[in-house]
Amino acid sequence: MTSPLSTAAFAGKSLLWMILVLVLAPLFTGWLGIVKALLTNRTPPGLFQPFRDWTKLLSKETIVPEGSSPLFRWTPLAVFSLLLVSSLLVPVLGTGGKPMVFGDALVLTGIMAFVRVLMALEAFDTGTPFGHLGGRREMMVGFLAEPATILVIFTTSLFSGSTMTFRTADALRSGSLLPTPSLVFGALAFLLILLGENARIPIDNPATHLELTMIHEAMLLEYAGPPLALMEWGSAIKLVVYLLLGIGLFFPWGLSGADSPAALASAGLFLLLKLLAAGLVLGILETLMAKLRIFRVPEFMTLAFLLAILGFLSHFVLEV
Repeated sequence: MTSPLSTAAFAGKSLLWMILVLVLAPLFTGWLGIVKALLTNRTPPGLFQPFRDWTKLLSKETIVPEGSSPLFRWTPLAVFSLLLVSSLLVPVLGTGGKPMVFGDALVLTGIMAFVRVLMALEAFDTGTPFGHLGGRREMMVGFLAEPATILVIFTTSLFSGSTMTFRTADALRSGSLLPTPSLVFGALAFLLILLGENARIPIDNPATHLELTMIHEAMLLEYAGPPLALMEWGSAIKLVVYLLLGIGLFFPWGLSGADSPAALASAGLFLLLKLLAAGLVLGILETLMAKLRIFRVPEFMTLAFLLAILGFLSHFVLEV
């Protein structure tokens, strides 16, 4: 039976991890904006620009479309809360200690799917053409991305015998530095999944509101004030959670295996370096690639699924 002290320690640790992700999300968004601005010869907006933007939105008036149901009003808070809780299911600084009982990568995939459904439903609830357009496109991308995500999870679970992200990261962290073919294919598939699930170029452009191309932004057009701040902050948290999942499954070196302050400080330094590198890679990719036409998106996500299949099969053909 778990003692009250251990329960309190676990609750404190979970709260610390959520606060860390809550702060890292806007900082990473700011860093990504700086990278893209420098690559396109523009003046960088500043690392703390997302904080300023979302703080300004939090001080504005909330506007609710006429005829909308309570679903529209409660979705931002539900989405933000679910995405913040999902950060407990991925290794942030280390693999030491006991993760959440349901800290499973498949549970994480289910939470992301539920968030997608909520966002699509609130987009339909507004009754606007853009809302319906964005909701349908979002569901299409999710329908294509989820099978590839599950295959990637199954591929990495072969190294630990579990779909628990903490156990998989710990098993890979203590293994060889040389990547296996299955992990290489899995990492490539996960990169494509990350771009699709987070509405990044070439799937979507979060900086545009062109009605013929937007997906994620089309579902947020009717929001203003604090609800819009929660939705945008939630999107940034989702991106960081996917990055943390990718780091734990494919680049776990540097994660702490204990909860000592020195080990966590070292893991924090490695995490910052990895996020800086991830922002640099994403910035370069989004600068070099063009936005795909909407009917080419299924081909892009199918490529992710094929890479995930190759990774899963290569484990049995080349590594066992």
